[in-house]
Amino acid sequence: MGLGKHLINGIVSLAISVAVTVAAADDDDGPWVLHEVALAVAVSAFLSGFFTSYFAE
Repeated sequence: MGLGKHLINGIVSLAISVAVTVAAADDDDGPWVLHEVALAVAVSAFLSGFFTSYFAE
């Protein structure tokens, strides 16, 4: 598997995680801003998907 496959897995993980988070989030639910939460989820999900794919090989 090449680096491209790991990047694709990271991007897929990012897209799914951010979509679910934004769909389930409520702006009035807490002291956070939705775009900051979405950014944190995006970074975490991408790294999780990328490294899971990389080390599972």
